[in-house]
Amino acid sequence: MSDSVYHVQTTSRLAQWRIDNFPSCTYRKSDPFMVGNWNWHLSVEKSRTMFIKLYPETSNLTRGNPPIASFIIKIISSAGDRKTLVHPEVTDRKLKNNDDFVWAIEVPLTAKLIIDVEFLDLKISSQNGGEPCSIWADGYRQKQSNTSALESLGRMLSDSIHTDIKISTSEGTIRAHRSILAARSPVFHSMFLYDLKEKEQSTIDISDMSFEACQAFLNYIYGIIQSEEFLTHRLSLLAAADKYDIKDLKVACHDSLIEDIDAVNVLERLQCAYLYGLPKLKASCLQYLVKFGKIYDIRDEFNVFLMSGNRELVSEVFNAVLMAWKGF
Repeated sequence: MSDSVYHVQTTSRLAQWRIDNFPSCTYRKSDPFMVGNWNWHLSVEKSRTMFIKLYPETSNLTRGNPPIASFIIKIISSAGDRKTLVHPEVTDRKLKNNDDFVWAIEVPLTAKLIIDVEFLDLKISSQNGGEPCSIWADGYRQKQSNTSALESLGRMLSDSIHTDIKISTSEGTIRAHRSILAARSPVFHSMFLYDLKEKEQSTIDISDMSFEACQAFLNYIYGIIQSEEFLTHRLSLLAAADKYDIKDLKVACHDSLIEDIDAVNVLERLQCAYLYGLPKLKASCLQYLVKFGKIYDIRDEFNVFLMSGNRELVSEVFNAVLMAWKGF
């Protein structure tokens, strides 16, 4: 039996498998064929019922981020009276293994078959939990370009490729690139623009940050920070964002700190909100303490806050408590 029996003809979005001699009771699987970013297989199994399957070849890509496919599939019996069966359009079906799309055909068909698949769209899930993105959309190509660029920037940092500035932390030094720092922060830009010691000595003193927190700060600047790393160092990142005027990092920290306020961290975050001018975080902390009555669950900590906290902030909290009492 020649290799052509298993070969699938393809264009960019169309796959067609011609089977010239298909016995009445048998199984046949095509060679892999490439459409989009994946190798695919078609298979046919026939006894009393014919089963057509379409599925991607197993790989690290399909395991971690399987294709979400929209397609039209039809089968044509081309011997004798031509007969065409069309499956209803499949939309946004996640295909991970050979059981995710099975077409059962009860109509008897002759031995000469054509299986025709037209891919209408192929999507992959967003890494940040957003809507799946089409691999054929311009946005996807731009995203792929951005991803490649960020990976390259990340390697420049992690592998110290052509670094020209040294950052001194409280626990060690990290090499970086003054052009990237200057592009991300107007404060860094000023350091390198004028004849300051940072420009002359090629060293930046960030001794108010630990080595790990500063590494997380640089990872954010270079676009390679991981979620767990960000969550661990949020408060240090917020302080750095405020100090070096990196607005998008400040917004990211602000939004994140609002999401998990609890009895353990509410007073610390309230003071951060006041210190760095974060109105939504301050309002959320006050709501947690006053409107939800959690102030009574942390009386000892709250008394310490009243004694040692910023006078203006303490006064604002006290007024919020008085207003809440008047509302009862």
